[in-house]
Amino acid sequence: MKIAVILGSSRSDGNTRYLADEFVEQTNAAFFNLADYDISAYDYKHENKGDDFLLLIRELIEFDHLVFSSPVYWYSMSALLKTFFDRFSDLLTVEKELGRQLKGKSCSVLSTGFEIELPVCFVQPFELTANYMHLVYKGCDYVSIQSESDLEQVNKCVTEALKKLN
Repeated sequence: MKIAVILGSSRSDGNTRYLADEFVEQTNAAFFNLADYDISAYDYKHENKGDDFLLLIRELIEFDHLVFSSPVYWYSMSALLKTFFDRFSDLLTVEKELGRQLKGKSCSVLSTGFEIELPVCFVQPFELTANYMHLVYKGCDYVSIQSESDLEQVNKCVTEALKKLN
């Protein structure tokens, strides 16, 4: 199975990156950092075709499974990842053929945050988007990191995420 990890974090060397790197190391997945791309906000007039969104999507359709990785920001995904998700609208309007190539692929989520429990509302946008885009949603794995010693939980989180891929 070809796996791509898409990191959406304002801090490219933070806890979520650490979690994503551990997952990549154990799966040999390809890694994509949204901070390395110029992806504009959704535009109803589609005047943003010159940014990196479609270029990145063309790369991602080559993978069987997409792992979206985001810290919990105010009970939701990061702004970088939300902008990326908003642009899925392009795949339903002006780039329908490209969007159809995502159908049937699977996806999951890796996340970190300060709260002990992952807020229930964090997961729903991923589940609903996967359903709408005809992706098979495989779940979300979360690590609460309140101190440096909590980083030891990252391997356990990756192990749990890997179980869901089979």
